Amino acid sequence: MDGGEDQNTGWGPPIAGEGEWAGWSKYVGSDPFEDHAGPFYFRMDEDGTPRCAFRAEKKHMNGGNFMHGGCIMTFADYCLFVIARDCLEGTHSVTATFNGEFVGSVPMGALVECKGEVVKNARSMVFLRGLITTSGQPVMSFSAVIKKTRPRA
Repeated sequence: MDGGEDQNTGWGPPIAGEGEWAGWSKYVGSDPFEDHAGPFYFRMDEDGTPRCAFRAEKKHMNGGNFMHGGCIMTFADYCLFVIARDCLEGTHSVTATFNGEFVGSVPMGALVECKGEVVKNARSMVFLRGLITTSGQPVMSFSAVIKKTRPRA
């Protein structure tokens, strides 16, 4: 995790101890595609709002040297499950619907962030929305539904 000592707070994966991502967590091994596309990080802000982030690297760029839309969508899908984390405890789940609007671009080296909220936590579905930004400017707004599929064994 960036070379520092990791700490575990009980909220999830270990927290990086130093470097750019000190205080952030990341999932490793639970989703091979996200491991390949990332690394993506998350933390809880002081007000309890989940925040996700990553740094734009060359591997994330398209032919125009801006972030590939597929990378932005992959990050948004990752963010869904962080935003809905408390609603999904003890269940397996999948993205059922995803709607997104690209409203800006991301240059290489930029910090990409996302904040969002659960709109409704129903018995078998979680409705969410979020906004991805870079340097305070919007990149993608999205809404989605996560389907709870079954209890974790």
